[in-house]
Amino acid sequence: MDVLELESFLPYRLYRLADAVSREFSKVYKDRHGLTRPEWRTLSGLGQRGTMTATALGEQSAMHKTKVSRAVAELERRRWLTRTTDENDRRVEHLTLTKAGLAAYREMVPLAKAFERELLAKLSASERAAISDGLAALEGALGKG
Repeated sequence: MDVLELESFLPYRLYRLADAVSREFSKVYKDRHGLTRPEWRTLSGLGQRGTMTATALGEQSAMHKTKVSRAVAELERRRWLTRTTDENDRRVEHLTLTKAGLAAYREMVPLAKAFERELLAKLSASERAAISDGLAALEGALGKG
């Protein structure tokens, strides 16, 4: 019988690595603001793009709609975002960060960039280039670039 060794199977390795990096970074925003991963992804998506719908947030962050919904509700409870009903389609809400939400996002940006710098500093220049090129090639091959 042919056996699949998960430890060397690329999709599994990518998942494990992404999860490990995400967990490590989550300590930064959890310690700073008590945010969950979905709340951070929602905050950062809105901080980057301005106004978005919950559907667009889910697509951008690859989160299930229930996780997006819970994150939106929590950020709204904190008064970090507001919902505005679409004038043409009352089922659609546009989400925007409030001044407080934007301030939290702006506080987190340098911390996120520092985390990334520290992570990449563990690699040589050629390893960093190889990872960047390899990820770009896989994203392109999958139409996700």
